[in-house]
Amino acid sequence: DYIVRCSEWVLYLQLQKLTAPRLLLYGRNKTTCSSLGLRLQRDVCPLSRSPCLNAASVYATKLQALHTSLPFFKKKTPKEWETKRPGVLRRSMESLKDSPKPALYLSLGGLIPFVSVPLTMAIQGTYYPELAFAQIMYGAVTVSFLGGMRWGFALPENSPAKPDWLNLANSTVPPLFACQALLFKDVTQGAVMLVMALGIALHYDVSLLPTYPRWFKVLRVVGTLVMVFSLLATAALKAVSEIEQSNSRNEWQSTK
Repeated sequence: DYIVRCSEWVLYLQLQKLTAPRLLLYGRNKTTCSSLGLRLQRDVCPLSRSPCLNAASVYATKLQALHTSLPFFKKKTPKEWETKRPGVLRRSMESLKDSPKPALYLSLGGLIPFVSVPLTMAIQGTYYPELAFAQIMYGAVTVSFLGGMRWGFALPENSPAKPDWLNLANSTVPPLFACQALLFKDVTQGAVMLVMALGIALHYDVSLLPTYPRWFKVLRVVGTLVMVFSLLATAALKAVSEIEQSNSRNEWQSTK
């Protein structure tokens, strides 16, 4: 019995070695056939579908593609398209609205003498040396006020600006330019000197010396621009008047 059982066991092992590769091959063939059947079913089924179902599948595919697309193809959320940071001009106007009403109105009112002089001469079409000199004098007083304002800001004990050489010495530079502008006999030279003094004072208040509030810096920029353009307009009117006078003299001499 022992010998018979051993022979049966050996025969069983031999049969297993012979049939195992065939079974694996059969399983592979079966899997291949099933995959081919699925492909044929996918290719044949759309032909038998109705147009409505076909369109619905197309829309579903588009929706699925929208949700599974890459991040840079997706529509940006409102948070990503928030309003951009406003420009410099818009921020300046917003900060100018925050200025105290007395400071805003008094500063704008102080610009009236600058604007009125060239405007009056342009409307009447005549250059008035007296008005031009009055504008130079008023500009010198304004520049001196802007320079002395730094002293008033630096002297209090709790002020962020210290009363050192930088603050106090720079405050005296604009009044010196203003005094020099009054010494010139020519209005054009005095206007150019005042323009330089206004630029220096603005540079001190906005860039070099801290720490004025933003609304005041914007107000200083606006005021300086108005004063500079007014002085340059007066100088331009003076130059035009001199050209017209020289032309009229040449015509009068030629007629003689």
